[in-house]
Amino acid sequence: MRVRFLLCAFLLSLVGGGIFAQVRTLSVHPKREFRAAWIQSVNGQFRGVPTGKLKQTLIDQLNSLQEAGINAIIFQVRPEADALYASQLEPWSRYLTGIQGKAPEPYWDPMQFMIEECHKRGMEFHAWINPYRVKTSLKNELAPGHVYNIHPEWFVTYGDQLFFDPALPESRRHISLVVGDIVSRYDVDAIHMDDYFYPYPIKGKDFPDDTSFARYGGGFTDKGDWRRSNVNLLIKKIHETVRDVKPWVKFGVSPFGIYRNESSDPLGSKTKGLQNYDDLYADVLLWAREGWIDYNIPQVYWQIGHPVADYETLVKWWAKNTGNRPLFIGQSVMNTVQNADPSNPSVNQLPRKMALQRAYQTIGGSCQWPASAVVDNAGKYRDALIAEYHKYPALPPVFDFMDNEAPDKVRKVKPVWTADGYILFWTAPKYREEMNRAVQYVVYRFGAKEKVDIDDPSHIVAVTPNNFYKLPYETGKVKYRYVVTALDRLHNESKSVGKKVKL
Repeated sequence: MRVRFLLCAFLLSLVGGGIFAQVRTLSVHPKREFRAAWIQSVNGQFRGVPTGKLKQTLIDQLNSLQEAGINAIIFQVRPEADALYASQLEPWSRYLTGIQGKAPEPYWDPMQFMIEECHKRGMEFHAWINPYRVKTSLKNELAPGHVYNIHPEWFVTYGDQLFFDPALPESRRHISLVVGDIVSRYDVDAIHMDDYFYPYPIKGKDFPDDTSFARYGGGFTDKGDWRRSNVNLLIKKIHETVRDVKPWVKFGVSPFGIYRNESSDPLGSKTKGLQNYDDLYADVLLWAREGWIDYNIPQVYWQIGHPVADYETLVKWWAKNTGNRPLFIGQSVMNTVQNADPSNPSVNQLPRKMALQRAYQTIGGSCQWPASAVVDNAGKYRDALIAEYHKYPALPPVFDFMDNEAPDKVRKVKPVWTADGYILFWTAPKYREEMNRAVQYVVYRFGAKEKVDIDDPSHIVAVTPNNFYKLPYETGKVKYRYVVTALDRLHNESKSVGKKVKL
């Protein structure tokens, strides 16, 4: 996924300029912000690790990310037409067990495990799939039951890799079946795709689709337009599939950081590099305008002042060109901490990047690549998130174009002494349909005489799926007011209900 941006960096050249978007009026600590991290499997970090040890590793990672304020996990579950989950359509991934098609022993389902662990922690779970790739290397062996061994005519070889042919209706049907299967059987919050649509171009080699173009290219005089149409059809079909199965599940993409260069399109960015539109045949802005995606996380992995592509130029460009869909920024942790702020060489670029991200009303948060770099506290990145940039919890943004109706407020808020201590209990609100069901609760704490302001995230003490919260009882002489609200699946927040207690 991200290795490609390094390989393509030499194609870019230094640019200047920028585009201005509307400035936020929110505080430096927004209550609503997408704070995600990518956990990949394709790097082999899970391969062959005993079940118990891997579960503990994932728990440790989630605990560390939760402490760092992360509220969404994008977890790679389908790296090469395989599965890190129980599937009847595709084989178990070699990135889990070492051999494609071999089930884990003792048996477990990593995606189900991660969904449960994320939701315990108030985190969203986004199931990350690679749509077309089947082999990252032709040397990799496929399981006997792999769809390639049943329908080899659906696939093409390009370089050292094997892919579904994006032109074929059969390819789109199979990929959509996989998506529908995931959404129907698992409580995912989103389906997520990264930057691999048509593969990154190999110099001197065209993608081998002449036969498919002759068969399906009627009406197109330009092969590029036809290839973009093929990807458009898949994106639209996946979005429709997700909506039909569960209307509260989002579908988002994370494209390469450049849409088009100004030299190709006057409306493009002042860059001279590989392009989503022209090289990967991914018309991301069309998908946003048409409502075929629900969020966009461009991988803006370069640094401010980079000699080949300026981060600030690209962030400003994307901030203006959102297509009226939520925009988040894909951040490279290592690139950020390994480069100094050009305006203040004594510090790395995290402060300036965070200030830039929060300066635009159209940017609703970011996603960290990779999650392991946050967990490892590279360049004290995690420390900085905890101490400053994620100092207080944040709720994910509301996707009001999907649902803007809040659940009813909680009922019967009451503190009770139990064998486990002093517990604040409440009853879930009634609901008419799944979209209105409360799935999480936000607990706020205020001083007895303090004004209740639930827009201030510094008062959030818990975001929990439980209908109780353990109170920090001390002497019983200090008065506080606790306030509880309900969140539905798309994070619409109910009216608040308060209760005074002495702690």
